[in-house]
Amino acid sequence: MSSKQKTLNAPITFKGKGLHTGLNVTMTVLPAEPDHGIVFKRTDAGDALVPALSEYVTDTSRGTTIEKDGVKISTIEHVMAALWGSGVDNALIEINAPETPILDGSAKEYVKKIAEVGLCEQEAEVKYYEIPEKTTFSIPEKGVQIDIYPDDQFSVSVQIDYNSKVLGNQYASYTPADDFAKAIAPCRTFVFLHELEPLLNLNLIKGGDLDNAIVVVENPVSEQEIERLSKIFDKKDIRVTKGYLNNLELRYVNEPARHKLLDIMGDFALLGIRLKGRVFATRPGHFANTETIKLLKKNMKKDVHKPHFKYDPTQTPVYDINQIRGVLPHRPPFLLVDRIIHIDSESVAGIKNVTMNEPFFVGHFPSEPVMPGVLIVEAMAQCGGILALHNVTDPENYSTYFMKIDGVKFKRKVVPGDTLQFELRLLEPIRRGIVLMEARAYVAGQLATEAVLMAQVAKNK
Repeated sequence: MSSKQKTLNAPITFKGKGLHTGLNVTMTVLPAEPDHGIVFKRTDAGDALVPALSEYVTDTSRGTTIEKDGVKISTIEHVMAALWGSGVDNALIEINAPETPILDGSAKEYVKKIAEVGLCEQEAEVKYYEIPEKTTFSIPEKGVQIDIYPDDQFSVSVQIDYNSKVLGNQYASYTPADDFAKAIAPCRTFVFLHELEPLLNLNLIKGGDLDNAIVVVENPVSEQEIERLSKIFDKKDIRVTKGYLNNLELRYVNEPARHKLLDIMGDFALLGIRLKGRVFATRPGHFANTETIKLLKKNMKKDVHKPHFKYDPTQTPVYDINQIRGVLPHRPPFLLVDRIIHIDSESVAGIKNVTMNEPFFVGHFPSEPVMPGVLIVEAMAQCGGILALHNVTDPENYSTYFMKIDGVKFKRKVVPGDTLQFELRLLEPIRRGIVLMEARAYVAGQLATEAVLMAQVAKNK
């Protein structure tokens, strides 16, 4: 999979009814710039914008609803799954109603049109959240549990069991090696017949139809009930066959489980960035899915206090000290980076082994040796300089100079024997030699120093 963000090559438009509102909906998905994410625009509500993010979820009772400043969009999970599963990172979705069109109850039509126009690669790198440790959300009394384990890719396994003699115990899974368009996207939403009456009483499923949902029938149905359903759905040929209403043929034996997996992908897209982790879900639903993502969001905020890259001193570094000397103009005693353990177009991680032999410990302080904070910032900047010069063909002819330092915070002392791990990432692309980076330094897995650094890359005279 490409590491670059993607958007659509051209706009695509869908027309249909909203599942619950029954309103006729026109929805157009347009290309968007890098780092835009997925954002809905209600053209019937003053062009109000609602980002497709978990913090805007307000209802999960019969689908996922997002809302901002009183403007709602409901049943967004299928189009979100289609975009995410097709590799779309950035899109603006213009919609003239408070609910997306249900179409055939799956993501099939969405995925088909996305494939027809194709995707274009953008300059920005895809952003990921890598699960650092097992994360669990559960509702024990309902048998609901979602576990996410660390992994180097995203995968999902789903198990459902509703004590149904028709559905039984079903299982479905998805990995990046699977064809999302064929295996997951065509799987339709499902509902039990006994759930229809309460939904109708709540004035919902106005756009529901036997062509856009699988209706599961657990018990025998009388002729009177068949007649009543015929009037509700305005169909004359209603019947029950093999536990399903209206002689429906499943697209997969485990289509309901696959649809639950589709819902997970749509709801997990509300993280806003892509996920690296192995998901195991038992009896998932929109509430559990979105609460899991909210939990991950909380963890993401906490994770700034932990390094994202694991330092293994037995592994060959990306840059050793001699390679670092070939990039940076600094020399002992002012060369403050020993190893580079990770580097890509947007981030870098490096190591500084702090020993008692450092010359600054002679006077800082003789009886209480502490590494000066200004030198920790300098060390982070040197690590960032390697990122800035990483793709320069003749880095020895360039130097980086501080322009600004903001938000410096020192969380703990750095003393002899510590190993400093630096992690820096670009806050925006390098333009005209200006580098803006978020920088953090860790000791023993704990945040020691953080700052935002701005520097100028200039050719040596």
